[in-house]
Amino acid sequence: MPQGKIKRLVADRGFGFIETDGNDDLFFHLSSLVDDLNFEELAEGDVLEYEVGETPKGKRAENVRRP
Repeated sequence: MPQGKIKRLVADRGFGFIETDGNDDLFFHLSSLVDDLNFEELAEGDVLEYEVGETPKGKRAENVRRP
């Protein structure tokens, strides 16, 4: 499962971006968090695991969890 660091959080809107090895930033929404991961406990720089999903707007991180 790929890993990346949280590059940016938009706490008041419930989403953020994960910096990947491929220099692409993946969008993630608080609804994509699994394993009881709490959005309010996340911080920029935290490492997360994720799966890549496709949407009409492009790729996004899904099933986001701590490693």
